Amino acid sequence: MSQDWTDLPGTLPVFPLAGALLLPRGALPLNIFEARYRAMIEDALKGNRVIGMVQPRNPEAELQEPPVYDIGCAGRLTAFQELEDGRYIITLTGIRRFRIVEEMARTTPYRMFRVNYADFLQDFEPETAASADRDYFLKLIRQYVDIQGYHVDWDVIENTDTETLIHASSTLAPWAPSEKQALLEAADIDRRYQTLIALYEMAIAQAHGAGGSLQ
Repeated sequence: MSQDWTDLPGTLPVFPLAGALLLPRGALPLNIFEARYRAMIEDALKGNRVIGMVQPRNPEAELQEPPVYDIGCAGRLTAFQELEDGRYIITLTGIRRFRIVEEMARTTPYRMFRVNYADFLQDFEPETAASADRDYFLKLIRQYVDIQGYHVDWDVIENTDTETLIHASSTLAPWAPSEKQALLEAADIDRRYQTLIALYEMAIAQAHGAGGSLQ
């Protein structure tokens, strides 16, 4: 089935999860263990396989149904595995961002929202990061990875196209939930790149202490 959908559902089951970022054309692996979200996955598999991902506005609040950001991303279940302990390992592939219109009256164990996709028509179009300075971007990634103590295959990174690096940096780096939301809401990939540059620069400067400079 093509992902250039023009008939996305106007009502979505929504999974609020802090720090989980799903972007159009990106992939998000999830470990589903809570009963209500297992029910969501089972229902999605019986239907159109589309689920919405959003982030709670206050990830520190221990609320069963926290307030969420207005903008999320719809994804299609593209991989599914059921484990012996009842958990599901799934992958969502991002289709298109949405804006929440309202939460629906509860008829399921999980939350349902009416959504609108009109603000994000560009999400179906391939993107090119025309403004990206690849050398500087790689320099910041290297410094950040060194600070975090991560072990990465630099041959793979250096041979990965810039757009994929922007996506991976957005989704895999441990940015705060509010920062990941800013990356989601970026109007296009160039603005997402600029947001990433600012995040990397701030993280590196903080690691070097107040007044530190990039090397």
